Amino acid sequence: MTALELTLLYLLAAVLGVVACRKLLLPPMLGYLAVGVLIGPNALALAQNSEGVRHLGEFGVVFLMFVIGLEFNLPKLRSMRRHVFGLGLFQVALTVVLATFGSLFLATLAPTLWKMGWQTALALSGALAMSSTAIVVKLMAERLEMESEHGKRIMGVLLFQDLAVVPLLVLIPALGAEPEALFMALALASLKAAALIAVLLVGGQRAMRWWLTLVARRKSEELFVLNLLLVTLSLAWLTELAGLSLALGAFIAGMLISETEYKHQVETDIRPFHDVLLGLFFISIGMMLDWREVAGRWPLVLVLMTLPVLFKLVLVTALARGLGATTGVSLRTGLYLAQAGEFGFVLLALAQQNALVPPALLNPILASMVLSMLATPFIIMYSNRIVMKLVASEWLQQSLQMTSIARKSINVDKHVIICGYGRCGQNLGHVLEGEGIPYIALDLDPDRVRQAAAAGDSVVFGDAVRLQSLIAAGLARASAVVVTYLDTASAVKVLANTRAHAPTVPVIVRTADDRDLEKLQTAGATEVVPEAIEGSLMLASHALALVGVPMRRVIRVVQDQRDARYNLLRGYFRGADDDTVGELEQERLSTVTLPMGLRSPGKPLGELALHAAGVRVVSLRRSNGKTLKADEDTLLEGGDTLVLSGKPEALAVATEMLLEN
Repeated sequence: MTALELTLLYLLAAVLGVVACRKLLLPPMLGYLAVGVLIGPNALALAQNSEGVRHLGEFGVVFLMFVIGLEFNLPKLRSMRRHVFGLGLFQVALTVVLATFGSLFLATLAPTLWKMGWQTALALSGALAMSSTAIVVKLMAERLEMESEHGKRIMGVLLFQDLAVVPLLVLIPALGAEPEALFMALALASLKAAALIAVLLVGGQRAMRWWLTLVARRKSEELFVLNLLLVTLSLAWLTELAGLSLALGAFIAGMLISETEYKHQVETDIRPFHDVLLGLFFISIGMMLDWREVAGRWPLVLVLMTLPVLFKLVLVTALARGLGATTGVSLRTGLYLAQAGEFGFVLLALAQQNALVPPALLNPILASMVLSMLATPFIIMYSNRIVMKLVASEWLQQSLQMTSIARKSINVDKHVIICGYGRCGQNLGHVLEGEGIPYIALDLDPDRVRQAAAAGDSVVFGDAVRLQSLIAAGLARASAVVVTYLDTASAVKVLANTRAHAPTVPVIVRTADDRDLEKLQTAGATEVVPEAIEGSLMLASHALALVGVPMRRVIRVVQDQRDARYNLLRGYFRGADDDTVGELEQERLSTVTLPMGLRSPGKPLGELALHAAGVRVVSLRRSNGKTLKADEDTLLEGGDTLVLSGKPEALAVATEMLLEN
């Protein structure tokens, strides 16, 4: 293939892989691995695992480590230090130590099947210690578990694993040295890494801030992006020149920028390079996999998938329990962290480059890692059932939680249930309290619940999505339910539970904009309050008052808008910067001006049947500037401008109908 044909093949494969994974609700990384296997030399043989592709893939790892460094900050570490340097440190250290000794013991029992030295065992143990940040964080966010007890522990472990990659990137290449020079290579690599990091961190942050400020003052986006690439790749080259890995330099570059005011802009600018090149890295990993060898040795693949998952599950559960977590929380933490991770592939590829992985074991190990990651969504999906079945005390814990909620709500009647006690929920609670209306709030952040309850607020720890929590909060006796957090999927579940068990209780839902207005109303929301619309109404009321409109009229105008249930504001005029994937599916406003010489002047609007095309006429403006509220009997004239509301495709059809007729 020519270079262009090869590039097109990789891009097509990447697109198809990501689309398929999105459809199956799986992370894109698995799609990259799958298409790598498919187009690689061991399957369809459409592409070879060439040096050029591998080098591009290495740049993906460089930018991955840059992003990890960018997210590294001391305040975050301090706030999570108990879980990061407690559970996280023990998990990584004990996994590496126990897995290394276990591998060596297995090598003595079955030398023909599992032959390796301690260097290989140590490198593979480092890869085993990693879990999948991409899969776990995505699933926890969807399940609203980020602030739960097990969620905080999981995030602490994942953060330490990210940090642990840095010394492993230094260690693994040194392990590939000749046995007689190994300890000297390790000592030299550690010394060079420590010296380089110290030099860069001592004066590096000040120099980086000065340089980025100098570049930013030129107000050129191209110059800023080029500068980011220059800084990242220069530091990566510097560490490689020192005999260390490219990724270590990128991590340091990210750390230096993380403490500057340009951090968020850098994250946005670097993301496309990071995503595309990292996708190429995972495609190149997939191309290494020989499915025929995997099929021929499937018992070994299953063993290599099952044993590490069970080992990490037992180890993490025991560590979390030993550090004070309940049995249920400990088991959930273990279930979420039992799989292989993205950095496991990075470390495995590095070990393979340094001739540390026996060729006979590479394919079974790769396949087992991919299978464990494929199993993760299902393990997490059924984690609650697994915990309930294995942990007898979990039923008691949840019963106590429901009892705590019920005790708080048992003496109140006609109260308001507030789902989520963040800033919006707290403001609502204070307003209700000022009016003498009782309320009970449910929230999943234990620290927030503890502090607010200590201050006298009526808030308890509980998941508003769960029916048991709503019933314990007195759903049947409540006068209203208010969902104050911005999560449509969760709000729909609350609505379903409320409609099924207390259909007469009104539910008010907060949303960011009008995108899910109809979906929530269909699910049973009594009222939906989009922040964007409410914000625009408040802006309008202040503007009217400031230009001299009487306050009584201002209040009436705003109230009229609200009484219309936001119909006039359902869409808005989009600009070029609004055409994102989500925005393209939204209702929008569009204007059509009729030509002055109409073929049939005076034609009623109703004859055009625009509503059949899924479009409604918001207003009509005559050529003399007069605005009318159009209906089906309104006669069209040349020069009329119609404001239409609908989805993009429907608007295009309606515009064509108007201009043709």
